Amino acid sequence: MLLIPCPHCGPRAEIEFSYGGEAHIARPEEPDELTDQEWSDYVFMRRNPKGVVLERWVHAHGCRRWFNAARDTVTYEILAIYPMGQNPPELPEPRYL
Repeated sequence: MLLIPCPHCGPRAEIEFSYGGEAHIARPEEPDELTDQEWSDYVFMRRNPKGVVLERWVHAHGCRRWFNAARDTVTYEILAIYPMGQNPPELPEPRYL
């Protein structure tokens, strides 16, 4: 089981949290002007890299607050937790063979 460090409640079991998707996805400023393809890309297309990803999480069965996490998709290690609306911290790029 993954142990997630909630910035407000401390470390808690993964089952207390809900995944909110990729972080830092800006909603289009003029959504009515998007083509169907552009809207589809915004809603459905996400990166799926091997390595560090920036994600949104909510402590659904705790404080119910949202936060961002930098997580390695290979090792599942959580590298950093940071508040919503802030830029991610500088992280070293892992190297995988």
